[in-house]
Amino acid sequence: MPELTVADGVSLYYEDSGGDGRPVVLIHGWSLSAAAWAANVGPLTAAGYRVVAYDRRGFGRSSKPSTGYDYDTLTADLASLMEQLDLTDAVLVGFSMGGGEVARYLGTQDVGRLAGVVFASSVTPALGITDTNPGGAMPIQGFTDMQDACRADREGFLEDFLVSFFSTPTGLKASPEQVAAAHEIAAQAALPALVETIGLWAQDFRADLANAGVAVLVIHGEGDQNVPFAASAARMGDIIPTSQLEVIPDGPHGINVTHAEAFTRALIGFADVL
Repeated sequence: MPELTVADGVSLYYEDSGGDGRPVVLIHGWSLSAAAWAANVGPLTAAGYRVVAYDRRGFGRSSKPSTGYDYDTLTADLASLMEQLDLTDAVLVGFSMGGGEVARYLGTQDVGRLAGVVFASSVTPALGITDTNPGGAMPIQGFTDMQDACRADREGFLEDFLVSFFSTPTGLKASPEQVAAAHEIAAQAALPALVETIGLWAQDFRADLANAGVAVLVIHGEGDQNVPFAASAARMGDIIPTSQLEVIPDGPHGINVTHAEAFTRALIGFADVL
């Protein structure tokens, strides 16, 4: 099982297709792992890319420490992976809360290793409603309430979350098998990691994004129920005017699974011209 060790001794599980192609680094969403990218890795590899996907600390097959569930630490983990695998001219793809790591990487790390970044169903630019961010998705207390609900009833919370994950206002877009697979992946996550990282969804990344310095693609489902389009992707162009926006019609949050062909085609189309 391929693993690498980051600064504080945490082991991160990763998968690497190898090859000489441009690296595409896939950063998964909440409760999931690298396994959530199963529908996308094959087509990306077939298109000539070196695909790297890893399990965030606390999730999947990586170590389950009691601490480190903040974006500075999670982004340092990503930077360590980039350095240890010596990935250059790379494309970072941050899905959902993974978009936070991509944003913080842009704001705090050397972007010289990057050719571009993708924010997919991402929590960016700022989901928490505050006096300076009235366009967010909900007040900060709402995220705290979600943490409490997950802590009190992990299984019930995950069941509801994963239904909305694959749903739009017109109904469920995933097959029973796809929903079951997501449940199996989420079962590997540690409860402290699940609870603590919910609180991260409310963070404000506008300062991190202000000077992106690389090409940016924003891809989002029109009917996303977990990260509403109007509070997230629709606002990214105000901060990064040069960013490209790809909207998946009637797409839910989990567009990389339910609309895998369109999603992966958008990634390849973006990466091919960098």
